[in-house]
Amino acid sequence: MLRDSGAPLYEFFAGGGLARLGLAGDFACVFANDIDPAKARAYRTAFGGEDLREGDIWKLSSADLPGQAALAWASFPCQDLSLAGARRGLAAPRSGAFWGFHRLIEKLAHEGRAPDVLALENVSGLLSSHGGADFTALVHALDELGYRVGALEMDASAFVPQSRPRLFIIAARNAPSHLIASGPSEPFHTAALRAVVARLPEALRKHFVWWRLDAPAKRNTRLIDLIDEANTGWDAPEKTAKLLTQMSPLQRARVEALRESGERAVGAVFRRIRIEHGKRVQRAEARFDGLAGCLRTPAGGSSRQILLFIEANSTRSRLISPREAARLMGAPDEYPLPAGQTAALHLFGDGVCVPAVRWLSNHLLAPLAGAAAQRKSA
Repeated sequence: MLRDSGAPLYEFFAGGGLARLGLAGDFACVFANDIDPAKARAYRTAFGGEDLREGDIWKLSSADLPGQAALAWASFPCQDLSLAGARRGLAAPRSGAFWGFHRLIEKLAHEGRAPDVLALENVSGLLSSHGGADFTALVHALDELGYRVGALEMDASAFVPQSRPRLFIIAARNAPSHLIASGPSEPFHTAALRAVVARLPEALRKHFVWWRLDAPAKRNTRLIDLIDEANTGWDAPEKTAKLLTQMSPLQRARVEALRESGERAVGAVFRRIRIEHGKRVQRAEARFDGLAGCLRTPAGGSSRQILLFIEANSTRSRLISPREAARLMGAPDEYPLPAGQTAALHLFGDGVCVPAVRWLSNHLLAPLAGAAAQRKSA
């Protein structure tokens, strides 16, 4: 269904191919891999199956990878790094799949056909995982393979109306000077990133690069702009009423003020457990700042995101729909949704924001890969 073009791309931990969507135009996928059968089905529906190898990355060999890619993308599992997970780090089974990716790049390097550029995406929790030791181990591993490593934190809210901070680690065999800044700068070199880099061993710190990137244009969409108006899966009135009773007095007052204004408003709601006066209390917490909360998988440690609609003196609620989740990840409406709400929310909750990838590709990955191609042709 979807087509791409450009320099050769390997896409690992591919999920439903959202990174591929963002990279299309600059890079063309020649090999993709994911272990999850449901995600592999979604990938095949969107792109066809000729480039996809379903299965464990540890069972791949370098012989499975065709030619030499300009870029290898790896959105490796975050469950053991996320604040919603157990924070077991890179040694744990899921997030430890990074080492399967590293093993393949190492073998390709020995064969003289390692990608010139690597892009790794994960939760920002990687910066603090095991006190920064996991981030240090990852940087050290890529540095030993001959890559200059840099990183940046980007929030999807710069591109789509969803709060979704993520860490992007970009490594290049040769880094042109015009793409390197003399030091960190906002908004992408955050305080957390600067702090963990400052604690790197001296040799690694000297090799670390601060990629030069300008801030993107201001986002011009809000959550209300992406609503799936065809969705009619409204909660029963009593369920909405219970949701409102779970809000704090301040939150209920905010809802009442919006209701009295007569304007249509849509807020994103999560249920959370809070400790109040020494007791565990379930609270419904809503935001009406034009953003959705971070999309999660249905088993991601928080309840599914709820949308609260306030209009014409009425208040209604329902779960976020699969199409709304797709739009919040920047996927086009022609992207085929998996069958079933749970499968769709799992796919997008584990995904990467398409416009964020596209911006990163246009402003850093493609220039890095282009510089490598110019060196080889010279």
